[in-house]
Amino acid sequence: MTAPATPRADVRAALTGVRRAPYWLDDPARPAPLPPARGDERADLAVVGGGYTGLWTALLAKERDPERDVVLVEGHRIGWAASGRNGGFVAASLTHGRANGERHAPGEVDRLDALGAANLDAVEATVARYGWDCDFERPGGLTVATEPYQVEELRGEPGFLDADAVRREVDSPTYLAGVWERDSTALVHPAKLAWELRRTCLNLGVRIAEGTPVRALAADRDAVRLHHDHGTVTARRVALATNAFPALLRRYRFHTIPVYDYALMTEPLDAARRASIGWANRQGLDDLGNQFHYYRLTADGRILFGGYDAVYHFGRSLAAAHEHRQATYERLAAHFLTTFPQLEGLRFTHAWGGAIDTCTRFFAFVGLGHGGRVAHTAGFTGLGVAASRFAAQTALDRLDGEGTERTALDAVRSLPLPFPPEPFAWLGVTLTTRALQRADREQGRRNLWLRALDRLGVGFDS
Repeated sequence: MTAPATPRADVRAALTGVRRAPYWLDDPARPAPLPPARGDERADLAVVGGGYTGLWTALLAKERDPERDVVLVEGHRIGWAASGRNGGFVAASLTHGRANGERHAPGEVDRLDALGAANLDAVEATVARYGWDCDFERPGGLTVATEPYQVEELRGEPGFLDADAVRREVDSPTYLAGVWERDSTALVHPAKLAWELRRTCLNLGVRIAEGTPVRALAADRDAVRLHHDHGTVTARRVALATNAFPALLRRYRFHTIPVYDYALMTEPLDAARRASIGWANRQGLDDLGNQFHYYRLTADGRILFGGYDAVYHFGRSLAAAHEHRQATYERLAAHFLTTFPQLEGLRFTHAWGGAIDTCTRFFAFVGLGHGGRVAHTAGFTGLGVAASRFAAQTALDRLDGEGTERTALDAVRSLPLPFPPEPFAWLGVTLTTRALQRADREQGRRNLWLRALDRLGVGFDS
């Protein structure tokens, strides 16, 4: 699916007046910021990062031991980065899909799938137990084929739908087949999920400081110290959950790169437009391209449409300027109107981007430092809404020195291959992106470069 170099009139019209801000965070119900940390304080456990991973770590630590003194420090606002900018897909998979799990953890993929399903059930149970208002629903995921060669990839899979059947679910002239996994995916308002995690952590006694970027980490025999702008936090154990931002444990800085992903949000659909596409079962959707799209309905009747472009900036650059990309917005709008031509005239209200913490195996890892007193979790590669809870459990297991089913897994104990330093990282990502684009144009055929990466065990297939 391609877009013209010059945006069509209908694309320009659809983007007229769009607000360049994450829709999820542009909400009057957003909690007021908490004050920053000041002075020196102590804790049993200090958590760095106020996204899903850090919040789950703090919440689960208090559930395990209500007497444990837990401090969470966030450099900006709770849920402002990836946790407030994603599509709200709560996927059961811990390995970025079955095929990727078979590639990187072939002897453990069945167990990882079972643990992932149990983890999604636990997320749903937690939402119910604490009464979280986060628009949680569990309609499953619908993967669609939009090229003839992709139909054969799906044929024979459980939940296979031919062209007529898939268009009865969601009506797009681009759909040739699909697979509906009815229990593998939930949907959520991602920012509300972060805010409800925040609320429950506070209710359980977690001390949370916002606007408190940690500048350095140091350790001696007795404790680990986090240095921030207004003092220190000294703790027996530290969990680092900084996602795409540079790791405070330098040994892990080459294990991830930040890749920017973008999304659009439509205005609410009226009844006639909604009827024109069907979508009565409200599944979360994606397609099978290497450069794939993901899209879903919101609780207030909008469509989120994102993905396709994944942009890496030289030097692992993270900057506010990277969060918006007009060319990508125009491309996504054109692809949306190709997918749903019956929705011509619909406008987009919000457009935004954010950084994904990408690793070479496409699923998260937990690394240790300072004699096992510091855990660093990262590498979710865009599939962390549910997996962050599993990773938080694993980080706590390892910090507490507990041998569990999770910590016995090679997939948990191993690390992904690191990315090379610059300029080789930029060159490798650029070559891979171009090769994936070419594969999408040539019926999925992988060239010599992609086949070499396959042999090296690097998971660039999505």
